[in-house]
Amino acid sequence: MNPDRRTAVAAGSLFLLTEVAAIAGAVLYRPLLGAADGRLAQGADTQALLGVLCEVVLVVAVAGTGAALFPVLRRHGEGLALGYAFGRLLEAAVIALGIVAVLALVTLRRDAGASAGADAALAAVHDWTFLLGPNIALGLNTLVLAYLAYRARLVPRFIAVLGLIGGPLICLSAVAVMFGAYAQLSAAGSAAALPVFAWELGFAGWLIAKGFRPGSGAVSGVKGASAG
Repeated sequence: MNPDRRTAVAAGSLFLLTEVAAIAGAVLYRPLLGAADGRLAQGADTQALLGVLCEVVLVVAVAGTGAALFPVLRRHGEGLALGYAFGRLLEAAVIALGIVAVLALVTLRRDAGASAGADAALAAVHDWTFLLGPNIALGLNTLVLAYLAYRARLVPRFIAVLGLIGGPLICLSAVAVMFGAYAQLSAAGSAAALPVFAWELGFAGWLIAKGFRPGSGAVSGVKGASAG
């Protein structure tokens, strides 16, 4: 297996891991965030901590996609490749901030005398990090990667177009949520996230099954470097 094929499999696997970890984390700690008057159902704190572990995996996977793809993307635009790698690091950092908020919330919910105001503030911090990280930062990163994939023909163009549509769409949806047009966890919010979800699954699946497209310059770049 040549280096670019290994890169494609690694990046595709990391993208799939981000989807699994993000969904599992959100499902596991949702009862914590939605507990009425700070009261936790039995075992909800343990469930939330399992969700946090899933999101730690998510942070590593998000940062890993930027690092894994950088050697290939830089051949088609070093500035954009660096922007994508650092953008994914920023996205991971925002998610990590949300993880800290959830951990602090677990501590407060375990303390019967904890301040309701602090409890609500931590839940709000998590909600905002969820909006800024896996929505706005994700949308901008998707747009950069999809543009590079489209221009360099790294994957079939119909897959890249999903990213070119989905990236701006999820950013616009996040702005709409920010100004109170609808809730993030709503039918409208979910519909706006579907193109990005389809893009990541399609991109990951193609990289794992097929690798970078012949003629994209990925393989030839390695050969040219070796020849030099």
